[in-house]
Order: sequence, then C-alpha cells, then structure tokens
Amino acid sequence: MQDTPPSVPDFTQWPSFPFEGDLRVKQLDDPVPVEPPRKGEGLRECTACGAPDEAYIWVSERWRVRAMDRPTGLPMVLILESRSHLDLGDLPNLLAAELGVMTVRLERAIRSLDDVARVHVNRWGDGSAHLHMWFLARPLGRLQLRGTFLPLWDSILPPISEAQWRENLALVAAWLAEFGGRPLAEPPRIQWQAPSSLTDAAPATSERADEEAASVIEAAAEIPEPASGSEPDAAPESTTLGTSATEHTGQRQGDVLEAPADRGEVAPPAGTPRVAASGTARSTDS
Repeated sequence: MQDTPPSVPDFTQWPSFPFEGDLRVKQLDDPVPVEPPRKGEGLRECTACGAPDEAYIWVSERWRVRAMDRPTGLPMVLILESRSHLDLGDLPNLLAAELGVMTVRLERAIRSLDDVARVHVNRWGDGSAHLHMWFLARPLGRLQLRGTFLPLWDSILPPISEAQWRENLALVAAWLAEFGGRPLAEPPRIQWQAPSSLTDAAPATSERADEEAASVIEAAAEIPEPASGSEPDAAPESTTLGTSATEHTGQRQGDVLEAPADRGEVAPPAGTPRVAASGTARSTDS
C-alpha cells in the first residue's frame, strides 16, 4: 500500500504565503550516510576567500559586506562576511562580539533607507563553510511580505531599478564607513546631457531586462550540492558592482573595526549629518 502523503500545512493559508492553488507535499528522501562537503570544506575552494575587496561594497580589517550581482525585488539584499575562513561556531570571542556590533550597524544602515520598514537577518550554512549573514529589507507598507516568506517574494517581485539599487548600496556603504572601514560602492553617474531627439528621450531599457532576476533562493551559496553524482561548477560567490580594481586604488583608510569594549555606539547620534550618494549631507532624523 502506498504511503499517504502528508497534508498541506496551515501556513499555506497565511496571507504572506506567495502561492495559491492546489499544492501537495513532496515525499521525504531517505537520509544520506555522509553529507557532501560545502564550499570551503575538504578539497572544495572557498570563493569568499578568493574574492577581491573590489567585489564588495564595504570592507574593513575583519569584515566585508557584499551585494547580489544585480538588483532583486527587495530594496536591499546584503551579505556580511568575515575575512577569516571561519563558520559561525568557530568564531573566537573577539569576532563573536564584533559580529553582534556589525549586525546592529548593518541593520540600522539598511533601515535608514527610504521605503524600508524592517530588515530580516538570516543565517544559512548549507552552501558555504565561510560565515555569511543575510540582510533582507522589507519594503514599507508591503504587509503581505511580512514574515518568513520574504526570501521567496524576493524571487517573485520585479527587480528595482539599477540606479536606485546602486544609490542604496552607496548610502549603506557610506553609513558603515562612519565607524571605519572603506566604502567601495559608488552612486550612479548623473546623465547631464539632454537627449538629441524625442526618440532618445524614451526611458532606456535595462541591459538585464530579459534576464531572470537574482535572488536569495537562487544564490549559489545557499543551494545545497547534490548528494551523489558529479558536482556542477559553482558560480562565483563574489560579485562586482561595475567598478574595476583600478578605480579603487590609492591609500587605504583605517580598516580596523573597533571592538565593542572600545566603542559602544552602533549608530551616529540623532541629528548627525551623514553623507548621501549625491555628496550632500542629510540628517539621520529625516
């Protein structure tokens, strides 16, 4: 007699569940005796360790922050990584304490963006043995996106404009740089030239309009490797923001992140101006 498939759980009826219609639960596979190695384990190369600083939006002596390779459906998706090849449970006390400070700083930096209501912080570790924490911004007023299904909605929503995405990245990088480190994300260049004809005035179509948007779910770092068979070539985990290494050469600023005991604050005091992407100052109270 065939096994009766389990019933569909109640969360499929939640308003935040992104799908509707007839659903059924997959049969659970048998457990494997030995789990496959993650990236950075055994003989598998760690793409995070091999990525240059120019692939990130902000770097310091012990931490780096990177983005997806192109805009997604959410206002911001960022990944906090340690420089050292360590997983979460391997962090020494200093880095463990700094991880808490960095988590609060990055959450506040993302939440300072316009139209961001909440920032979800997630840690998955099935794809890579190198510590990486996900930060996902939920758009303001989008109550249907509340809760645990936000990564799924990131794959469904249309991607935001690349100009807005780059401006958001530059703002977050500048916010983090108030506490040290080096910002690498740059705002989009302003098009000063007027169109030569009405035809040219039409909005330009994004070069990636026909491409499927990247997302948290589709990120290579979070897709577990097959339990058996040949392993596919993994896509590079690091991403670039359209800038070359030569554009970021020059003297490095102070990269040392203060330990929590040395500097307790995690956000600039209210009313302190911060640098916007356009180069003007704006208050944190706005």
